[in-house]
Amino acid sequence: MRRSIPVLIAALVVALGMSAGSASGAQLPVIYNGTLGYAHVSPTASPPGANDFSCKPSTAHPRPVVLVHGTFADMSDSWQALSPLLYNHGYCVFALNYGSHAGSGAVGIDGIGDIPESAAQLSTFVDQVLTATGAEQVDLVGHSQGGMMPRYYLKHLSGAAKVHTLVGLAPSNHGTTLNGLFTLAEFLPGASEFTGALCPACEQQAAGSAFLTDLNSGGETVPGVAYTVIESRFDEVVTPYTSAFLSGPNVTNILLQNQCVLDLGEHLSMPYDHIADADADADADVLTALDPAHPMHPLCTPIAPVVGG
Repeated sequence: MRRSIPVLIAALVVALGMSAGSASGAQLPVIYNGTLGYAHVSPTASPPGANDFSCKPSTAHPRPVVLVHGTFADMSDSWQALSPLLYNHGYCVFALNYGSHAGSGAVGIDGIGDIPESAAQLSTFVDQVLTATGAEQVDLVGHSQGGMMPRYYLKHLSGAAKVHTLVGLAPSNHGTTLNGLFTLAEFLPGASEFTGALCPACEQQAAGSAFLTDLNSGGETVPGVAYTVIESRFDEVVTPYTSAFLSGPNVTNILLQNQCVLDLGEHLSMPYDHIADADADADADVLTALDPAHPMHPLCTPIAPVVGG
């Protein structure tokens, strides 16, 4: 997986122990250089800090955060940075695997099944999190398909009442070319075996598909939910990159390079981007979206302008 220079710098910062403290005072390592392939060894392993169903949300962070991986991925290789980062900041963090198809989950290839069925799996998981934590709502943070699929849950499965904020990292909100999805498969071991007929979600994410036409018809957002989209102009999977952005009320669209011109992060590196995350660029934007009253400033300034919405 390619990584931008700022991402690697942030990894060194974390290695020196300069991460935020959790509510308990314990520190978990935040791995900004990524762990591609980890999930293929341990496909059902939770990322660090996630899935403690005894966790009770604090007054400062009353909503649990549910992390939703993308196509061909799973929770292990997607959230080795953001999960411990959120934990270190005092959040109750949860993550799931969804979308296994034709036995793909056994080898760490998830997120390829029928998207409405995946949204139903997300719905069940959110209900489990709410029951365990006693919270009234969750926040969702998703990468790629994981930033788009929850919109089906919000629109068609009564999820809007249970979700306060949806943050999408390079989400496939308006689809992409099939070439983009095959590009994604080339980077992930074993994924190419599940493209085409074995990947319903791939066809559903193609630009102009019947699924996306329905999802985006009648408005791209639902009332009561705050939306943040974080994208890179170097996205080689969701193409053109502007197709990630949403239009509608209560939407903030952020382009990473408007914050840090030297950020070379692309689609696969987005969950590990030092700008997207809080000790980093995209992840700083994630923490700000979850707690806008206490904005986190990325390593590169100025703060991102809104580019749409």
